[in-house]
Amino acid sequence: MNKSRESMAANDHENISSSPQETTVSPTVGTSVGPKNADHIFIGFIPLFAGLSDDAKESLISGAIHSLRSKGSILVHEGDPINSIIIVRSGRIKTFRTDSNGQEYVLDVLHDGQAIWHGVFMEEQTYHYSVGCLTDVDLYFIRRSHFEAQIKNNPTVAIGLIHMIGAELFEAEEKIMMLGIRDPQRRLAEYLLYRDERCVGPEIRLKLQDIASSVGLRPETVSRTLSAFERKGMLRRVGQGRLLLLDRSALHDVAVGSN
Repeated sequence: MNKSRESMAANDHENISSSPQETTVSPTVGTSVGPKNADHIFIGFIPLFAGLSDDAKESLISGAIHSLRSKGSILVHEGDPINSIIIVRSGRIKTFRTDSNGQEYVLDVLHDGQAIWHGVFMEEQTYHYSVGCLTDVDLYFIRRSHFEAQIKNNPTVAIGLIHMIGAELFEAEEKIMMLGIRDPQRRLAEYLLYRDERCVGPEIRLKLQDIASSVGLRPETVSRTLSAFERKGMLRRVGQGRLLLLDRSALHDVAVGSN
């Protein structure tokens, strides 16, 4: 998913409640679900639902659970049953695992217009990771049974899902290769380019600890490497947890080992 497509769904809700709230998005709570409704349009930009008819999209939205969660909230824990597809309307969430020593490993970061859906189709329908909120978030939860019914009525959606799974398997292979890079500078440069391609807006918004957990490096190693990249004019720290890439070509040279 490129930046331009992801950005279309950004900033729909600027004021997020500091405490969890949930409502069913339906006409009974004053939310229109017609074709011109912003939520109906929003769901149309999510690749997972691209093959659905307007009526099917409207049906999903009308039955969705709308939830506002605060930064630091845990949406699901590893081992919880998978009952719904989680869609990020605005904000950022992370998937992560924690080892027996309490060390956290970030698997992925998702934001506006992205969804957690893979486990819905697994035979063992439980989460193999936890999901937490990196920011205040605006979410939709679409029931697994509801989506499965739409797939049965729209066979072309199944073909689209196969293509999506293939693309994401390729992306997962690339990430495994990245984690196999022994040189910390090469590994971090590769990750920054990967993250920059997926983020909404010009900046990468991740805390140092989350970057370190994502690439399997110590926070101090990441900090030193970022400082080295900044001195060379490859990036700029524009605030706490905010990075702006300035020279992607130079970072690419580092990532492939030609610098």
